[in-house]
Amino acid sequence: MIKILPWVILISLGIFLWRTVGDYFSKPDERKEPEVVVNFNTVLTSVEDLGRMELVRYNFKDVVEYEKNVSRWVPNSKVVLIVTGEAVGCVDFTKITQADIQFQGDSVVQVALPEPEICYYKIDHSKTKVFSKENTYFQDADLVQESYKYAEANVKKAALSSGILDQTKVNAEKVLKPILEEVTGRRVVLVPQRRIQNPEMGPKR
Repeated sequence: MIKILPWVILISLGIFLWRTVGDYFSKPDERKEPEVVVNFNTVLTSVEDLGRMELVRYNFKDVVEYEKNVSRWVPNSKVVLIVTGEAVGCVDFTKITQADIQFQGDSVVQVALPEPEICYYKIDHSKTKVFSKENTYFQDADLVQESYKYAEANVKKAALSSGILDQTKVNAEKVLKPILEEVTGRRVVLVPQRRIQNPEMGPKR
């Protein structure tokens, strides 16, 4: 049971997501679309195992001023952006091992969840605009590119300071606990991985 529980978790999550969106794809077309014939030749370049579950998305809007000191003889260059960005929190369930699952009697199972993480963060270039540029000295493209990178890094900082990891942890319990209790028929207790200790190995670090 312990050996297959990590796989049960991933399969259960897949069933849950399919039930959520399956109805949408099974709806019949309300109107007939013109037939389109497309010729293509797709080449598979790589295969990756995915186990991350996205649990929360933070959306941001900000005005970012990027100022660069070019020389003490000339005024600083400045680019002002109106930024729209997002950060997504997730949990990587492929990190769950047999050691992270402990059965307590016949009614309780304890599962140690991996620490929440930021899956990705980015700015939406289609909604982000350069508001103004000052003293760019014919380096407009380079300065704008630098300001975009600065704005993107700022999205990650803003997400962390806004508590995205804590919210990811809360959402993971809301989604995963009912699924596991239905599959195992036991009361499920979710804890961070670092709290489960192997008496022979000592605390995890």
